[in-house]
Amino acid sequence: MFQEAHDYNHKLIFGLIHLRPMPGTPFYKDGDYEASIEKAIKDAKALENGGASGCLIQTVDKVYPNGDDSDYVRATCMSVIATEVRKVVGSDFKIGVQLMWNCITPSLAVAKAVNADFTRCTALIGQTVSPFGGMTQSNPLEVLEYRRKIEAENVEMIAEIAGYHFQSGYEKEALLKRVHEASMVKAGAVEIMSKDETLNNQMAEDIRKAFPHMPIILGGGTDVESVKRRLQFADGALVGSCFEGNKWGEGIQESIVADYMREVHSM
Repeated sequence: MFQEAHDYNHKLIFGLIHLRPMPGTPFYKDGDYEASIEKAIKDAKALENGGASGCLIQTVDKVYPNGDDSDYVRATCMSVIATEVRKVVGSDFKIGVQLMWNCITPSLAVAKAVNADFTRCTALIGQTVSPFGGMTQSNPLEVLEYRRKIEAENVEMIAEIAGYHFQSGYEKEALLKRVHEASMVKAGAVEIMSKDETLNNQMAEDIRKAFPHMPIILGGGTDVESVKRRLQFADGALVGSCFEGNKWGEGIQESIVADYMREVHSM
C-alpha cells in the first residue's frame, strides 16, 4: 500500500478515529464502549464520504502501558470496533488499528483478526521518553517474530521516528540513521512531524534525498490551508484535530475532510 502510493505519487490521507476509554482502564465510564462503536462507524463514514484514503482507529485511554503489551479486553474491544467499521466501508477504504502507547504486537493481532491494513508503531526502532514511566524501548525482533508467527506480514507498519510520540530533536544524521533502521525491520513507511513547517519540510526532504524509495507519512500538523506545502516531500498524512474541527477527540466533520482532499487532489 505505502510503496505503491509512493511509486505512483498518490497521497494517502488517513483520519484518526479517537475512541473513548476502553473497559478495564482507569478513565472508562459505563457506556464508553458502546459510544466508541457508534463514533467509529460515524467517523469512518465521514472520512469515506469526504474522500479520505482510510482511517487509523486509536485507543484514547489517557494513561497507557509503557511496553509492548495490552490487557486482553482492550484488544478484544478494539477488534469488535474495527470489525463494525469494516462492515460499513468499501473495500478500497484502508483501516489501521493502534493500541496505544506502544502495543505493537497486540495491534498486529487485532489487525490480523479484522483484516486491517496497517498499524502505527510508536517505537518500532530505537527508544523514546514515555510520559507513562521512563523510556519506551523498541524490540523489533519480538515484533517481527510475532508478525510472522501469526501470518500478519501483509499488515504494514508505520514507524514513528520523529514526532508526537517518538520525541527527538532534529539532527540530520540521527534522523537518517533511524530511517535506515526502520527499513531494516520492514517498516512500510516512516512517520515524521514538526509543528515548525520549515523543519517539517526539511526532515521530509532530507529523507527523500537519502532514501528515495522510503514512503514518508506526516504524523500531524497539516490542515486545509497548509496541506499542499507540508505534503510536497511526503507521501501521505495522518490527520486528527483538523478533521475534528480543531476539537480534539470529537466527531470527524465530512465537510472538512472534503475541503482537505480537494487541496490534496489539486497538488
